[in-house]
Amino acid sequence: MLLAAALLWQAGDFNAPRTDAAPAADPQHLRYKRALNLPAGSAGMACTVLDADAFAHSASRSGDDLRVFRVADGGASAETPFALSESAAQPDEVVSAVVQNLGQRGGDLVFDLAMPQRVYSEVDLQLGAKDFVATAKVSGSDGRGGPVTSLGSFALFDLTQQKLSRSTSLPLQESTFPVLHVELHLANPAGGMFAGLAPSIVEGATVPASREAQALYSVVASTSSMQQKGAETVATITVPAHVPIERVSFILDTTSKGEFLRGVSIEAGKGGGQESIDGEIWRVTRPSSGAEPAIKDAKLSVDAVMASNMRGPATVSVAVKNGNDLPLPIRAVQLEMRQRTVCFEASAGNTYTLRYGDVALRASVYDIKASGEFTRLYAGEAKPIVATLGVERVNPEFKARADNRPYSERHPELLWIGLLAAVAALGATALHSVKQQGRKG
Repeated sequence: MLLAAALLWQAGDFNAPRTDAAPAADPQHLRYKRALNLPAGSAGMACTVLDADAFAHSASRSGDDLRVFRVADGGASAETPFALSESAAQPDEVVSAVVQNLGQRGGDLVFDLAMPQRVYSEVDLQLGAKDFVATAKVSGSDGRGGPVTSLGSFALFDLTQQKLSRSTSLPLQESTFPVLHVELHLANPAGGMFAGLAPSIVEGATVPASREAQALYSVVASTSSMQQKGAETVATITVPAHVPIERVSFILDTTSKGEFLRGVSIEAGKGGGQESIDGEIWRVTRPSSGAEPAIKDAKLSVDAVMASNMRGPATVSVAVKNGNDLPLPIRAVQLEMRQRTVCFEASAGNTYTLRYGDVALRASVYDIKASGEFTRLYAGEAKPIVATLGVERVNPEFKARADNRPYSERHPELLWIGLLAAVAALGATALHSVKQQGRKG
């Protein structure tokens, strides 16, 4: 028993966080290199969007070993501070808009929305109604008697009874009006719960991130190969380790015009089924008919933040559930990640490379507070120079680091082999003892 306890203690000690200092980045130990191409004579803040290869061949799923190096005219290479940013909605939280002055006018519902003090481009109305088509006429003002600006009319609908989708969003132009005025007109007065136009159906409103501030995405993998499996259209894509997946998008044939609502199931894992996400894609396209407004709306992507693919290659299976309907004319299924951008301060006369592929490195930490260029960039006051990411190449000067860890750390499996051997030996000893006791009895 003492041997087993000792082995367990060693295994726990091995898994404890390492306290040794991280080594410095050295170009010869970074396996991959890529040119950061700048316009001739460029100087100032430059940014480039990373692709899937940069994460697939980095040594960790968070890109801790990414480094930027500057090469001067004399050929000397030096590490250059950089910032790695991830595109995301800003602000990313959904806030409420307060409903005020709710009432009826000439058969229509009218109300005001007190808007948050930030830029917005969409408002989601919470309407307690089903089976309807309506028009929302929206205008904006300062709420203090100033001029009123028309922001347009928008179709709202609930077509779930027709096995289609529901939309109660107002896709506005980017605005900052403190108050929005909404006039809600029912286009099909015989329609379902919405027929009475009772003010109580307006249950609230929320404001997501501004369209200008929403996340941007990059395609990391795609396929145009679809298989029909029963009532499902299935696409299968293999993704390398470390590559983030955060959204799945569908590209339809340009000749496709039909309306649809389809469920989507996304599974990912080394063996399949380790992680599962469900969603919907839909489209409603119909011309104006009588009192009903024209509707043209669609949702062709599903948010799908996957984690199982991070530590090793993963197979992602995307299934579109057709039910009794004909399969959709899907041209491609795309796996996407939020854009990751590397920004650095460039100076004229130098060339720059992005390097990665050194498992010994930890995330870089730079003091860039003193850089006016970084400050102006992230304050939105400066437009960066666009640096294009060159073709990935294996570093011809690559030299693997010497592994100076103790033998037990380089071969941790030996600890578990020893533990299993000790448990087996103890078990055999115990069994032998029981048999001996039985003979004596």
